[in-house]
Order: sequence, then C-alpha cells, then structure tokens
Amino acid sequence: MDFAALFGMVATKLHTSWLRETYLFPTFGRGVSIHYSCDIRRPVSAGIELGDQVFLGPDVWLNVVGLAIRNRVPRIRLGHGCKIGRRSTISCKNRIVLEDDVLTAPSVLIMDHSHEFSDPEKPIHSQGVTAGGTITIEKNCWLGFGAVVICNRGELRLGRNSVVGAHAIVTRSFPPCSVVVGNPARLIRRFDEQLGTWVRADG
Repeated sequence: MDFAALFGMVATKLHTSWLRETYLFPTFGRGVSIHYSCDIRRPVSAGIELGDQVFLGPDVWLNVVGLAIRNRVPRIRLGHGCKIGRRSTISCKNRIVLEDDVLTAPSVLIMDHSHEFSDPEKPIHSQGVTAGGTITIEKNCWLGFGAVVICNRGELRLGRNSVVGAHAIVTRSFPPCSVVVGNPARLIRRFDEQLGTWVRADG
C-alpha cells in the first residue's frame, strides 16, 4: 500500500470538508475536491463559487483582490466539472468565469488585472493594481502547460471548445473552436463546421 498516496487522499478529503463547512463560499457544489495544499484564504472564499465536481490540484491559488469579508458578491466562478492543474493561479479583481468542464494543465495563470506601475518614483508593490477587465472562458476549453490569460481592460472571452497551447499568452478574445499559440497568442487552427474538421486558420 502506498501510504503517502493514502495520506494525501485522506488529507484532501478532510480539507475539502473543512472548507465546505467553515468557509464562506456562496456556492460549493457536490463532489468538489480541493487538495490540502491549495491556497484559498477564508475572507477570499466569500467571492468564489464552485460548481459540482470541481477539482483543484496541488498548490492551486485562488485569489480575490480587495474583497471585504462581508461582501459575498462572487468574483470567481468555476463551473461544473472544471479541473484546475497543480500550481495554477486564478487572481481576480472584477470577474473571472470558467464555464463547465474547463481543463487546465499545471502552472496556468488567469488574471483580470495587473500590478500598477505608472509612478516610477514608487515601488511597484505599493502602487496597487490596475482597473483590469473581465475574463470568461467558455465551456470545454483546454489551457496547456504554463498558459497565461490576462485582461487589463474590457472583456476577454475565449470561445467554447478552444485550445490554448503551452506557454501561450492570451490578451484578447478568440471565437469558439480556436487553437491559439504564441506570445501574444495567435489563431492557428479553427473548426470548420461545414467540413466537420479542424483546419488551418489561414486556409
């Protein structure tokens, strides 16, 4: 018997139950699994909605910037069946929505704001954050290893059933059924419904 694996399973189950019963989540779905190493602060949980069968891998960090404990307005929403890979970060100031069955690889960053740096005479850490925008990742999307989705203004929407390549940096919206890669991310493939297959974007 692998006692380390058994310990991890038990610790994760107990940790998930503790969060469900004692934290401030407005919605905490059935079958949720949150690894015991995840970083979710109690005041921040008031701004997070978790659908059914959500999975958070080891060392995932969910963060809501400037959220008062009494303000239970959801800022982060993870839809049913979302699976967030280890060491991934979701940091929200305004609104980040992952619709149902979004899947991320490890080390993915999703962030709807950035650090302010307008005053070169002040340390960046003391300047707060930008106004930012909102992010919606529609259902069935897959974000590859080390991918970054960041929105500094307006709305960023990644259409359903899209794929973001490893280490891609997404800073603008893409339509449904897109394959995007690179820095900044560019469209390289799309699904042609008439042909019923994936085709090159420049084709």
